[in-house]
Amino acid sequence: MNAVPEAEPVPPFDPAAAARMLDQFEDDGDFDVAATERIAVEIEGAAEAHGETELVWRARLLRATMHEYRGDLAASARILSDVLAWADAHERRPVAASAHRMLARLHRAMGDMGASLDHSLQCVNAQDDTTPVSIRIACMIKLGDAFARTGSPDAARERYEEADRLAIETDNPYKRIMALNNYAYAEYEEGNGEQARAVLARLREVAQAHGMPLGFSVLDTVARVETLCGDHDAAERAALAALDALSGEDLTQDADAETDLLLTLALVQRRKGDLAAALRTVTQVQQESERLSLTYNAAQALFELSEIHAAAGDYKGAYLALSDFNAAQERLSSAEREVQARNRQVMFEVAEARRQAEWFREQALRDALTGLRNRRYVDEHLPALLHRAAAEGSPVTIALLDLDHFKRINDTLSHEAGDQVLTAVAGLLDTVETGPDGFAARLGGEEFLLVVRGTDPCRAVTRLEELRQSIAEHPWQPLTGELPVTISIGVSAATPDSTQRELLSEADEALYRAKRGGRNRVHLAPNATAPKRRRWRDASPLAS
Repeated sequence: MNAVPEAEPVPPFDPAAAARMLDQFEDDGDFDVAATERIAVEIEGAAEAHGETELVWRARLLRATMHEYRGDLAASARILSDVLAWADAHERRPVAASAHRMLARLHRAMGDMGASLDHSLQCVNAQDDTTPVSIRIACMIKLGDAFARTGSPDAARERYEEADRLAIETDNPYKRIMALNNYAYAEYEEGNGEQARAVLARLREVAQAHGMPLGFSVLDTVARVETLCGDHDAAERAALAALDALSGEDLTQDADAETDLLLTLALVQRRKGDLAAALRTVTQVQQESERLSLTYNAAQALFELSEIHAAAGDYKGAYLALSDFNAAQERLSSAEREVQARNRQVMFEVAEARRQAEWFREQALRDALTGLRNRRYVDEHLPALLHRAAAEGSPVTIALLDLDHFKRINDTLSHEAGDQVLTAVAGLLDTVETGPDGFAARLGGEEFLLVVRGTDPCRAVTRLEELRQSIAEHPWQPLTGELPVTISIGVSAATPDSTQRELLSEADEALYRAKRGGRNRVHLAPNATAPKRRRWRDASPLAS
């Protein structure tokens, strides 16, 4: 009987290696779509199995990018919305910045330049010291692109220069070339040939200094800039070099790259006066566009064909080609409008679902009767609040509050009257200044919690005493008749190593002592007692 070969051991999941791989994809942007999507799915599954939540969401970001490259903008939008919601909720600013950068690109593809600019701005605003510099540079480039497309060239120049500066500081020639190429193309589209040339000169210096050949995208920009400046020979050399640079490249995500470059070559040949060559190039574009179903490039080829006929003096041919172009453009615009409408509907539905989810989550963290925060909110937020306060050296005071003899109100009057009392007390609690991140909560029944941050315990106790007095003096008679409404309060103060459980236990013990001491009073746990101020004459004598 043949022995069954042993299976090769599965390599252990390495979170650091997975993070580096995701960094590389975000930094490079040059990849095979199908292979990259498989890697993203593998990282997502492994990260989820090992509890690496941030890597899970970063892998989903990469999947969203692959959906976009395949043209499935709706699927990409759904994933990005979920990623952004998670990043915002958990304050993962680098992940939020990446999501905004991709949403900016997504909206640009949908033709919504305003939304693209908005997400580009949010991409930059979401950054902090933890955001990788490569993401900061990419966001700055996208913001420059958005400003250029919305008619703000000065703002675009400022962002491209900032992206270039960051790339210089981090010795990232790849990002420098990306920033300068987009910068030069933006100047070309503004009709500023000499400014575009100056930017390209800087780009060439970077490429030469680092031994980096110019890619087809850069060479295409060079060709367009040179023909704008009137150097058609240099433009033709660059256009042909771009096609050479493209040969052998993986076109999985750039199926229309060759036809784009051929359109540039046809433009250059026409302006150079070589109309026969331009006609041959345009014919090649038409054939490739038909073979690959590239409707946009096919329409652009018709426009270039009309220009070639006009340059040759064949105005009838120019008119017919232009008529065909207008018809193709109308069909294309109609199809694009339908796609944009569908994609915007998806974006609306995603945003609406997110708003509803946020509303339901907010309601799940509030007490239905009083509108105050509930115990679930306390358990989710108080530990993090204590951690932040300890890191910042900010004082935190915890108070447990319990209505005195509340059962008598329910038994003597009604549960409806009791609910009205609870609601009124909650309104009084909500008037207490709790500071940043502080809050009031109902823990259940007649028990409440106040968390006061940023105020020393002595002043916090003063506020609590004022609250106790305001509840006791509130005009309750229309609601409870002769039955008084008072409250007992137990207070504890946090130390740098305090936990939620310890603080609530100390406050609960103080509340018990307030009840045993006669009710309607504030009792302080030992750690909440303000130290007595020492007189100057009691101070230790100076060392001689």
